Amino acid sequence: MRFTTVGSLAIVAPLAAAVKTERTFAVLHFTANHFLTEGPMDPVVNPGGEATHYHSIMGGSNFGINTKGDDLLSSDCTTTTIKNDKSNYWVPSLFFQDPKDPTSFEKVPFYYMNVYYFFEPTNSTIEPFPAGLKMLSGDAKTRDPPKFGGGSNLDPSKGPIQPIQWTCPRQNYDPPSYLPNSDGTTSGMQDPNNKGSGAGFPLYDCDGTYSPLRQDIHFPSCYNPQAGLDDYENNMAWPTTVDGLQTCPAGWVHVPHIFYEVYWDTPSFKDRWTPDGKTQPFVLSNGDATGYSSHGDFISGWDQNTLQTIIDTCNAGDSGMEKCPNIPGGVNDNKDCTIKPAIGTLIATSEVLNALPLNCPVTGWGKGNVSSGSGSDSSEPSSSQPTSSTVSSFQPPLFFLMTYCWSFFFYHASSYS
Repeated sequence: MRFTTVGSLAIVAPLAAAVKTERTFAVLHFTANHFLTEGPMDPVVNPGGEATHYHSIMGGSNFGINTKGDDLLSSDCTTTTIKNDKSNYWVPSLFFQDPKDPTSFEKVPFYYMNVYYFFEPTNSTIEPFPAGLKMLSGDAKTRDPPKFGGGSNLDPSKGPIQPIQWTCPRQNYDPPSYLPNSDGTTSGMQDPNNKGSGAGFPLYDCDGTYSPLRQDIHFPSCYNPQAGLDDYENNMAWPTTVDGLQTCPAGWVHVPHIFYEVYWDTPSFKDRWTPDGKTQPFVLSNGDATGYSSHGDFISGWDQNTLQTIIDTCNAGDSGMEKCPNIPGGVNDNKDCTIKPAIGTLIATSEVLNALPLNCPVTGWGKGNVSSGSGSDSSEPSSSQPTSSTVSSFQPPLFFLMTYCWSFFFYHASSYS
């Protein structure tokens, strides 16, 4: 995705006043097209134990099931291009469910990932993430379409928050990627402002040049110090826009707005399925056949001086954060940063499984006897409430027992491909 930068390519003058009137941004790239590690680990939602589904993780090498506080700062290596960013960024992995044999699953190869760091116009100052801050955006349990529809909305004053989308660049959009006038209960919903994006998985192959299926995840940018670093359900909220400036509640800290783009090599399966305008073969590792439960996790491992320098002086835009001037610690060129998973073993992309990891059942859009309701709030992240209220909004899942994966897991593969 390309955004318009404001001012020069890499340098913006530090602001003397507290008010920041223009958006600046820089894209964090990663050093190689492989993950740091993979597996059923999630120290945000399931600290100290096995997660409910398989994840793909980027960032600092001190990632583990108990990661918290300053742990990441002492990582030996990182997959990010900025040496002093040892944060962890992760998402559920994507799988291909063979239409000819629904009991057959293969991991979709990772293509690449970007993390946009937006420094928004604000009536306060943008401050770096505190080390160990844990965030979650999205709801792994939902199979319901978002109330806002297929578009994206990050301002609670404009309607229900919708921070999750899928983008599917195609050579042409005839037929469209999403059924016209879909209410989301049997297939995804089109973004009214973008033919290539929507809520839920698209129904056709993403054949855009160098741009396969993309998982899009925005995170809130108001941090509540009283809730603390670990309370991911209550420590973050979405800012409201007042006179063109993004506003956090009094006493909260305005931190960078981060946005994940995760590209998956879905075209490698294009000869394995025939689009029919009704179904599609991809499923998230938590068993979601709709794509509505896409979500992302984050733990900050930034050196705060480094991130503050980038906030104050860099507007590198799409060219990449590594182009920022005078980065403390410099640029990272280590392309070999990987660690063994704390639980289980890695699934190779060539491996054919007879079930999803942890035996997660496939559900949603009628699969697994689970339908998708109309207009649920459950696709919103825990920190999606207006900033004037207490933030806590995980909705009770309609099918908790079905989406929780109960089996011990064991895999035979020992490396990625």
